Amino acid sequence: MAAPCARRGAGAPWALLVLALLASPLAAALKLDIDGQAIVDQLLHLATYSDDPNPAVTRILFTENDMKARGYIKQLMAEAGLTIREDTMGDIYGVLPGANPGAASVSTGSHCDAIPLAGAYDGTLGVVGGIAALRALKEAGFVPAKPLEVVMFTSEEPTRFALSCSGSRAMAGVLDAGYLDSRRDENGTSYLAAATAAGYGAATYGEMLQGARRTPADLAAFVELHIEQGPLLEKEGTQIGIVTAIAAPAALRVSFSGDGGHAGAQLMPWRNDASLAAAELALFVEHAALSAGSWDTVATAGYWDIKPNAVNSVPREAVLEIDVRDIDRERRDGGVGSIREEAAKIAQRRKVRHSVDIINQDPPATSAPAVVAAAAAAVSELGYSSKRMVSRAYHDSLFMAQIAPTAMIFIPCRNGWSHRPDEYASPADIARGVQVLAHTMARLAGDAADAKQEL
Repeated sequence: MAAPCARRGAGAPWALLVLALLASPLAAALKLDIDGQAIVDQLLHLATYSDDPNPAVTRILFTENDMKARGYIKQLMAEAGLTIREDTMGDIYGVLPGANPGAASVSTGSHCDAIPLAGAYDGTLGVVGGIAALRALKEAGFVPAKPLEVVMFTSEEPTRFALSCSGSRAMAGVLDAGYLDSRRDENGTSYLAAATAAGYGAATYGEMLQGARRTPADLAAFVELHIEQGPLLEKEGTQIGIVTAIAAPAALRVSFSGDGGHAGAQLMPWRNDASLAAAELALFVEHAALSAGSWDTVATAGYWDIKPNAVNSVPREAVLEIDVRDIDRERRDGGVGSIREEAAKIAQRRKVRHSVDIINQDPPATSAPAVVAAAAAAVSELGYSSKRMVSRAYHDSLFMAQIAPTAMIFIPCRNGWSHRPDEYASPADIARGVQVLAHTMARLAGDAADAKQEL
């Protein structure tokens, strides 16, 4: 039988649990009917709920098309025979009950919101594919010992309220009510007002966040299926990626201000050009990443705002927003510290004023050995090729890892492209990913028949 996945701080030691998962014959006994083209058809139908014409997909939290997409996801869950529930943040669950309804759940899922002019596969595969995995298990007659669930997380993308992973942050208990209250969209609408208008929300931010809270006591494991969003699997001809760590960003905003002046009248020795200070810092951001000594360290000065932004005026204000990512928190935060120190040196040298604000500094996540082992065993018995790899992109799994043993399963995507209209994954790769997901979840939940025989 498949050994149950122990929660952190409880159950069998990791080494024994991993050995049990590797030795289990459960996955080999499952014969699942998974149609990759049918899943693609569902993904493409979901893509029609878009603010921009397909193949582009734009779907913003709690807007009309987001609500239509939510309705379609609930339709798919109902057709799969899952029990549907929704929480106060707008997260949607489809549950396949287990023989032990009080046991902690084995969960999967992702998101369905999309940044402007995105594609049809990012996030949505983890939801539609997760529903397909549970449906296949149910139709194969598999009864899990622990409940299985698929979740559509609310707002993984930061598009409307400049806040990523709002649903999973709330589940993990790391979203502050005061901070959430400070978020407004471009029309000045609050998160609570938007959620309430969509049929979610609560009387207060605190109650809304509490209504979405999950704990290690009710989550045995979480595993997310996703397109790679990078080129490695496709370039290497590898069918499945098993994610061992998820990088997390630290974002900081650096502002420089000088005195400006007329581009002709302000002589060079007397200038304190804010944009040149920003340019120096942007070059240092690249240097900081390259000198970190690891491929897993990346840093980007991706946002610039120069004022007055006129060709005949010396820039008097410059704002940079900088993203530093790594799977190693100490190394990443060391890079952030060096950027802050360099900003101060540049400001002094160029005689400009400056300030530094930390926007966020989320912790990276390391995948749980038991979940990685379950995925690896499923891949092996299904006969697929695989590699261990890290995720350099942000995912809801980053926050689920704070409350449950977590890992991710990647499939190839064409040219590694994502967040663009021509994003694509083949039906064959999708079918393989859903097969691996279903077998992995079955291992982690355990077979009710096997559990009964042990009693």
